[in-house]
Amino acid sequence: MLIYTNMPKIETIRHSIAHLAAGAVQELYPGTKFAIGPVIENGFYYDFDLPRKIAAEDLPRIEKKIKELINQGISFKKRSLSKAQAKKLFKDQPYKLELIKDIENKNVSIYQSKDFIDLCKGPHVRSSREISEDAFKLTKVAGAYWKGDEKNPMLTRIYGVAFNNKKQLKDYLKQQAEAEKRDHRILGQKLEIFIFDQQVGAGLPLWLPKGTTLRKIIKDYLYQELVNEGYEWIETPHIGKLDLWETSGHWKLYRENIYSPIDIEKDKYVLKPMNCPFHVKIYQSKIRSYCDLPIKYSEIGTVYRYERSGTLHGLTRVRGFSQDDAHVICQPGQLLEEVTKLTKYALKTLETFGFKDCFIYLSTRPEKYAGTPKDWAKATDSLKQVLKKLKLDYRVDPGGGVFYGPKIDIKVKDSLKREWQFTTIQFDFNLPKRFKMTYIDKKGKKQQPFMIHRAILGSLERFIGVLLEHYGGALPLWLSPIQTWVIPVSSGHKKYAKQIHDLLTSNGLRSELKDDNETVSKKIRGGEIQKIPYLLVVGDKEIKSKSVSLRQRQKGDLGIIKIDKLIDKIKQEIQVKK
Repeated sequence: MLIYTNMPKIETIRHSIAHLAAGAVQELYPGTKFAIGPVIENGFYYDFDLPRKIAAEDLPRIEKKIKELINQGISFKKRSLSKAQAKKLFKDQPYKLELIKDIENKNVSIYQSKDFIDLCKGPHVRSSREISEDAFKLTKVAGAYWKGDEKNPMLTRIYGVAFNNKKQLKDYLKQQAEAEKRDHRILGQKLEIFIFDQQVGAGLPLWLPKGTTLRKIIKDYLYQELVNEGYEWIETPHIGKLDLWETSGHWKLYRENIYSPIDIEKDKYVLKPMNCPFHVKIYQSKIRSYCDLPIKYSEIGTVYRYERSGTLHGLTRVRGFSQDDAHVICQPGQLLEEVTKLTKYALKTLETFGFKDCFIYLSTRPEKYAGTPKDWAKATDSLKQVLKKLKLDYRVDPGGGVFYGPKIDIKVKDSLKREWQFTTIQFDFNLPKRFKMTYIDKKGKKQQPFMIHRAILGSLERFIGVLLEHYGGALPLWLSPIQTWVIPVSSGHKKYAKQIHDLLTSNGLRSELKDDNETVSKKIRGGEIQKIPYLLVVGDKEIKSKSVSLRQRQKGDLGIIKIDKLIDKIKQEIQVKK
């Protein structure tokens, strides 16, 4: 076994395996037309126009061929060609010819690994022997339109994952197997949280009663928390005149994500892709003084963005979603205090929902930007000061800010150690300037305020999807749409069961009475499947002692408990957000 002291970066390994996968397909399926094969998170994919259809059952054969190529010690050789030479070389590869046409440079680079030649900038490993044959796996076959456009040909996409060693691959595959069990798309239907319907349309979830209850629980928590933080709640329309989005710059800069305008009485309206311009208009509804600032507006506003059907994924990628959206409009001197409050509140909120493993990123000014370098420097310095003041470790993402301001991003790791981004705290130098926002300072002069966008949970849809996977559907008691089931042993116990159910609901608990004609064991099994936190069984013994027989999720039978004591126990758990 060869040991390399300077191992290539994992992205380079993944890119190189993508080329070997293409080489394997070239040998196994002569006549294949090749598209692209980029590196993605944890692996790679390659798009092919194959002479015949393949399925998941064909992947082991391709994988075996890749391993054969790896063991041949194939070198990756780079060459530079003129575009004319490249066109001649790829004369039988229409997708490569199209890519060559789009390249602005006079010359293009190619890589050759054995008999396979690809249009590629690299980098690649020097030799295929630098790749562990036991550390990669082809995972699935899918369809993908060329360049993501439905008008273009449908290609066959082969996905793969790759790591530095066999153990990392094994750990990843184990994690993925667990993730499949926790897939929120399956849990959402199984637990009766949400559904999708083809006639309604892709990417548009329908929230069932339990899902609507869960959304309300989260909204109610945010409402009270933000009122305590000095926010004012507002609501804005789902559509707005096109002129609004032209002024904001969204029509020009985000056109591909905005749905086509609707003609209404000779005016054009669009479904809102963002809430921000509406908040600006509310701010401008009257003259503002420095005494009024900071002003904090919050809204859980539903927005609509065009997503290609191939990118939609359950609740985590939809076409209509409700954002936990807020804007803080303040004076320059108030930046530090407001960002400090936002950051502390974000970390506290994420922890309340069970996300304790957080990573913070500071994204700085890109090449193209709104505002002045002075404003950017002040805003970025404020973000840095906050993170240092709170003694928070962070990574800098140079040039990672969007054009209208620097930002803090907070990512979390779920129970499977997967990273998710929820929180964004971002300055905006664009909208205050475009809408000519002002306030009157101490000297009676008009000044332009600073504006901070912030989302703590992001979209409710995505957040709930991640919550379901994080907890495997077994949501904490305070978040559970149904907290108790009351189960009578027989028809003679239904009256007492109803009394217990009414007592629970009158105490503000979310209860269901399971008095249908099924066996107790079947009802208990049903409650376990539905992940109900507490199952309360009542029979002769419980009626006589004015109690219930208690089963707690994951702990099983806890024995008999007085109902008053149980209510106190549940309320205490809810109070501490268990």
